Amino acid sequence: MTTATERDTRELRQRRNAPLQTPTDLKPSATSDITAALNAILADVFALYLKTKNFHWHMSGRHFRDYHLLLDEQADQLFAMTDPIAERTRKIGGSTIHSIGQIARLQRVLDNDSEYVSPLDMLAELRDDNKALAAALRETHDVCDEHRDVASASLIEVWIDETERRTWFLFEASERDPSAGE
Repeated sequence: MTTATERDTRELRQRRNAPLQTPTDLKPSATSDITAALNAILADVFALYLKTKNFHWHMSGRHFRDYHLLLDEQADQLFAMTDPIAERTRKIGGSTIHSIGQIARLQRVLDNDSEYVSPLDMLAELRDDNKALAAALRETHDVCDEHRDVASASLIEVWIDETERRTWFLFEASERDPSAGE
């Protein structure tokens, strides 16, 4: 005869090993496709966040203060995207990133481990990375549209606008001024 404690322990183990059962009206294929797309975006956002902070920490030169503050603001904005992306993945029944190793496997934003990068090159590299992120966000939006996931698509639309704004600011800040010998 099984005791209540043994039964409770067995049920707990079964629940612990069971797949996520988050209620959603999306089909399993939609959850799978959207989860994959959102996790790739999340990996890119984490990689771009860290690269932005890296350049923020290593900024130098006559425009140090302006660039330093710009990159700090942009890093904060990128970090603010991470939780909503991961939570959206969970809301639709998916599983999200578990580790830095998984981020490294999924990220499309290239790291920059150079000992020195000039300020204008930092801004240009981040500009290009943000431009690529906007394109990836549009592709993910298409996946969401295909599966009628309007909630994810709606969030992505805001992130596209924010990413385009970062791209624009980085473009304007990295323009060389011929009169200043840049």
